[in-house]
Amino acid sequence: MHVGRIVAAVLLPPLGAYLARGPGRDFLITCGLTVLGFLPGVAFALWTVLRDERREPAAA
Repeated sequence: MHVGRIVAAVLLPPLGAYLARGPGRDFLITCGLTVLGFLPGVAFALWTVLRDERREPAAA
């Protein structure tokens, strides 16, 4: 688990989404939601980061 991505998603939601998924659709959605309201941006960024965490294969 990448604690830094979770902290970034809470403090600066677009940064957390960028670190988890790169510059793309999720990053733009997070930027838009953060402009509309901080809490929706945080919620979506956390969902994006945690969704990305589940997709990573287990370390051998």
